[in-house]
Amino acid sequence: MAYSIASGSLALSRSVLDRAADRRRDEEWLEKAWHAPDTQVAVVAQDKLVVTADRTALKLVPSSEAPEGTRVFLGIDRESGAGQTAEGRAVFAVLVDGEPDESYAGLREIGAVLNDREAGIAVHVVGLSNWHGVHTHCANCGEHTEVVEAGHVRDCPACGAKHFPRSDPAIIVLVTDDQDRALLGRNEAWPEGRYSTLAGFVEPGESLEAAVRREVLEETGVIVGPEIEYAGSQPWPLPSSLMLGFYAKAVGFEIEVDADEIAEARWFTREDLRALVEAGTMALPGNISISRRLIEGWYGEELTGSW
Repeated sequence: MAYSIASGSLALSRSVLDRAADRRRDEEWLEKAWHAPDTQVAVVAQDKLVVTADRTALKLVPSSEAPEGTRVFLGIDRESGAGQTAEGRAVFAVLVDGEPDESYAGLREIGAVLNDREAGIAVHVVGLSNWHGVHTHCANCGEHTEVVEAGHVRDCPACGAKHFPRSDPAIIVLVTDDQDRALLGRNEAWPEGRYSTLAGFVEPGESLEAAVRREVLEETGVIVGPEIEYAGSQPWPLPSSLMLGFYAKAVGFEIEVDADEIAEARWFTREDLRALVEAGTMALPGNISISRRLIEGWYGEELTGSW
């Protein structure tokens, strides 16, 4: 296999902000940074962010204009050449309660059009927002937890347990056969014509390679051999996954879908794929997804059409 994902094409893997984790416990520094005149704040409700009117960028506001909510320190923009110290400009987020309105947008809508800096900010804070939303109480004793360390830890005042954000590892793989055809599947919940690569969560005690083989076999009956190549990774904070991309070579080619998660799966040649996409009868994953980049890496160039 000689496929690869184009450098810089993973929309949600871009980031230039220094997370400055060493500052998360420094309350004096955080307070000073929050009140610095050039500090920028992203506003988040659930998994959506406030964006500009043309919906092509985040609307980052001064802290003096930020709404009430849970304050999260995201890091330092060291390239800005400005800031409350020589370190650079501080970037925060405020997590607000309530339903997002039309001034907000989600990663699926804007992830691909954000610049590297804002893409990194968006992925970081959406992941934290989703985590805070489901970890309000201690998993150990059930007591309500408190937000500490600038939004990156929740403490239990009753039993002393500390809770940290987690990312669940999931493999996503484009499998090819002995004719260099690509295996794509359609989820049971998707409409006709929507296809993607195969994916699944890594189980406890399982290697990434073993997860690739298990998921492909479980979902399609196809047997993956020893050839498995890592292609790249992308956070997917919807709600809390880290997608680990692979290319793999099959040694058993007969398809028998599980009829649970996967409704159908097919081997596609490049000619098949182009014809169906151009005819509008096949939809590929969106441009922010690692699945789309795995497919294009095998195909050899960018494709049109998406969900």
